[in-house]
Amino acid sequence: MKPLGGRVVLVTRPADQSAALVRLLRKAGAQAIVGPSIRIAPVRSAALTRALRDLRAGRFAWIVLTSRSTVEMLSGRLGAPADVRANVAAIGEGTSEAFRAWARRTPDLVPATFTTAALARNFPRGQGRVLCARADIAPSGLEDALAAKGWTPTRVDAYRTLMPRSLPAEAAAALRDGRVDVLTFTSASTVRGFVGAVRVVRGEPKVVCIGPVTAREARARGLWVAAVARSHTIEGLAEAVERALRR
Repeated sequence: MKPLGGRVVLVTRPADQSAALVRLLRKAGAQAIVGPSIRIAPVRSAALTRALRDLRAGRFAWIVLTSRSTVEMLSGRLGAPADVRANVAAIGEGTSEAFRAWARRTPDLVPATFTTAALARNFPRGQGRVLCARADIAPSGLEDALAAKGWTPTRVDAYRTLMPRSLPAEAAAALRDGRVDVLTFTSASTVRGFVGAVRVVRGEPKVVCIGPVTAREARARGLWVAAVARSHTIEGLAEAVERALRR
């Protein structure tokens, strides 16, 4: 018997980022339903264009990558990986691996704990410009922490986070019928999008989060968190799903 045999797990990641988690869950025997609670959209702005021009010219000492979506923006907007003429700090193994795969280069800084707070703590003191290309809804705490260490952060929106009015029909029906055993969340925005989009949840699905920031948002929205991934990765999230259901 597979560890998740017969279980139904809802994946709230954006549809184009769900494949790895769905694969792991199905390998463990689960029925994985993709019900994206956010959608990522590109940004076209003068501020982003100027920032990328300065990055190519070597006018930034560092660039901070806080998600795989930021890497995808760089790969789509820059001519070549060599245009990233700055030290690179990445949050999370998924973001780090996406950058390595595109740039054939390892980030210069990856904190052991995959949060913006951990990145700020591990960031060296210094002077110069730091490009923070982030989601439009990301809070400003990272920039404040970098400024406190002597840097001059430049914050630009790398992508927009859109929240649907409802989930896809299959996901909504499974929640309405009480068939969902686990809800998985990979960011605070997936939590907010889910709460805003879902009208009826029957049964008592367990909430499993990829990290402490996501878990904090879930609790703030009135959700009881059954498990948090020990390693803040997709693999860690899949393990946390199994752990939650063993309790």
